[in-house]
Amino acid sequence: MNLLLQNADIVTATRRYQSDILCVDGVIREIGPGLSAPEGAETIDTTGKLVFPGFIDPHVHIHLPFMGTHAKDDWASGSKAALMGGTTTLIEMCCPSRGEDPLEAIRLWKSKAAGLASCDYSFHCGVTGFDAKTAASLRTVVSDEGIASFKIFLAYKGAFGIDDTELYKTLSLAAELGVIVTAHCENAELIAESQKKLVAEGKLGPEWHEPSRPVSVEADGCHHLATFAELTGARIYVVHTSNRPAVAALAEARSRGVDVTIETVAPYLVLDDSAAALPDFEGAKYVMSPPIRSKAHQDYLWKALADGTINTVATDHAPFDFATQKHMGHPDPAKCVDATFQTTGKPGNFTLIPNGIPSVEERVKLLYTAGVCRGRIDLHTLVNCASTQAAKIFGLYPRKGAIEVGSDADLVIWDPEWTGKISVATHSMASDYSAFEGLDIQGRAEFVTVRGKVMLRDGEWCGAPGWGNFLHREPQPSHARTHAPASSVRSHPEAL
Repeated sequence: MNLLLQNADIVTATRRYQSDILCVDGVIREIGPGLSAPEGAETIDTTGKLVFPGFIDPHVHIHLPFMGTHAKDDWASGSKAALMGGTTTLIEMCCPSRGEDPLEAIRLWKSKAAGLASCDYSFHCGVTGFDAKTAASLRTVVSDEGIASFKIFLAYKGAFGIDDTELYKTLSLAAELGVIVTAHCENAELIAESQKKLVAEGKLGPEWHEPSRPVSVEADGCHHLATFAELTGARIYVVHTSNRPAVAALAEARSRGVDVTIETVAPYLVLDDSAAALPDFEGAKYVMSPPIRSKAHQDYLWKALADGTINTVATDHAPFDFATQKHMGHPDPAKCVDATFQTTGKPGNFTLIPNGIPSVEERVKLLYTAGVCRGRIDLHTLVNCASTQAAKIFGLYPRKGAIEVGSDADLVIWDPEWTGKISVATHSMASDYSAFEGLDIQGRAEFVTVRGKVMLRDGEWCGAPGWGNFLHREPQPSHARTHAPASSVRSHPEAL
């Protein structure tokens, strides 16, 4: 599986230059002009294309029992979809139920990927409680299972959510072990009370999901987490930030020395809250948490991404079918697919709509089209936020997220001139709808390699389930900061 890319226009997080790339036995062996291919190697002329390091999505859900149902993708469909979009590494959130042993959970999640994954993969270990056995179990997760990140929820009370004592114990242990803690930041109590009030008032449709989890609730969760991180010395990574006050709370904590990195996700960058108000229950397609916000917050997120305040763009990929699973929360009993509501005649409501949007396949196309092509971000920011930063934050760099001698030969040959539309009719995800249906896009992955093996050729799938490897990750010291200091980031471009 030797490969030579000729005439490569290489784009990394910091450089753009012309060269050839020789890949031998799954790694980059040589970078330079006029390289010769070993006997039997495949040669690809990349003239007119861009060559990126393989993209990394650090926040996906593939195996996900959630809200009385189960996410639609398995690792065969989910990893294929990722590769079709140029993503060569996935980090999945392992989300055990409250009371489940995290060590048993991580072994279960691993088993779901083994033999099916086409791309390389790792996990964040969910901590959904903290009893007398939890610390020992988590130590084994880190030492024996190759997991160097935890996941916590300050939301979903009674399911995934943890209380403040559990939060303190989790962060303290993470600081001791050198493990980074990824966190969903909201305020579970405020959400629960707000939802009860809205439902009691007969406000049942998907358009009420966002008002039940307003901007202030997310910002409060971010401030709360940062306070605990400051006191414990833990490294934190806040997932799917959706609005200006939330990002501002974290940026302020960063300025006083809290080791925090910030993620947003692709849906927030191209969708706004009008989607949830679409008629005929169509708005249910766009129910995710935190919710999609107003256009003003979207513009701010682009600016914060361009200047380095936001470090990464993930997806929070969580695919559920619209026709069946999303209809679990339909307010019309005749259209609600939950048998309980059909039997009793009680209406469903927005709190019962499975949260999540299928998006793993579209992330890089959306960033390129809505970001690079519209002048909101440059190519280096694209690579940095969608690949290199995730590799650095989660202990994979320079094996991943880089085009360097010795790096894995995960490469994306990108056609910047290709145009098309996003559609459920052509996507590889298992869900029955696309949240970005009909959106015009420019640019696509034409060739994709994982450790030197071509998985996508001329835009067509040629990979096979099982090629993906689990990535063993080691803990990192808490002082290993990865975000750019304020003095080094670029100024905001004007939003378009």
